[in-house]
Amino acid sequence: MTASTLERPAPYRKLLHLNWIGGLAGWFWLFVVIVPIYWIALTSIKTRSNYYTTNPLAPPDDITFSNYQFVMDAGFPRYFTNTVIVTLGAVVPAVLISFMAAFAIVRAGDGRFLRGVNLLFLAGLAVPLQAVIIPVYLIIIKLQLYDTLLAIILPSVAFAIPLTVLILVNFIRDVPKELFESMRLDGASEWRTAWSLAFPLTRPALVTVGIYNALTIWNGFLLPLVLTSEPDQRTLPLALWSFQGQYGVNVPAVAAAVVLTTLPILALYAIGRRQLLSGLTAGFGR
Repeated sequence: MTASTLERPAPYRKLLHLNWIGGLAGWFWLFVVIVPIYWIALTSIKTRSNYYTTNPLAPPDDITFSNYQFVMDAGFPRYFTNTVIVTLGAVVPAVLISFMAAFAIVRAGDGRFLRGVNLLFLAGLAVPLQAVIIPVYLIIIKLQLYDTLLAIILPSVAFAIPLTVLILVNFIRDVPKELFESMRLDGASEWRTAWSLAFPLTRPALVTVGIYNALTIWNGFLLPLVLTSEPDQRTLPLALWSFQGQYGVNVPAVAAAVVLTTLPILALYAIGRRQLLSGLTAGFGR
């Protein structure tokens, strides 16, 4: 133990000790996360016979990419296109509607009606999708939208709005009031102020909620399962069922499909990771 360590106060030395424990816990959790990813990537390049006869964590003797070809021939491009349409079709309206709602809530100040609307959005955070899936199903049937991509898009927009509004409200509140007053004195309407001032200044927040909602909708399983039945309307998470037969599961093909499904969202997360994390934590420390 060095002299500099002895001179440090006891609480600092205790904190330093706890940091070592936290570091070890972090490495352990990294190991827990990496092993399944390694297993999936490894299994995707094994043949079906090798998967059942070799060590699950051992590299195969003969690497094959036939599983990826099998997945592509089984309709993966169609499922990928459906998932992109659903994701973009839900994220763009949800973000735009939430931005306008958040701007109105912030600019209304003490308006009783919009305060009630804000509370309604917050109440939406407490309602899980599983609790209302039957009413959603009945509404979609009444609207004659069952077995269409729009049947997935509309509920996805509705469930993305509450959290998006909550995050955007905190960002718009950080915009100095003097800027709004300056726009008002220049004769700008609220609509012009929203899109010429608030929208550019909250662009990082818009990217944040866009990425978060895209990841959530891309991985969505329950809505496509309940609201569609035709194979042509399947999204990627639901399409993994295509590789399950009556008497068994083609595990290497499922692993290859999981790899192809995960690559886009991993790329999206890698690009916007810092903005996503900073956006989710902004405004909640005050």
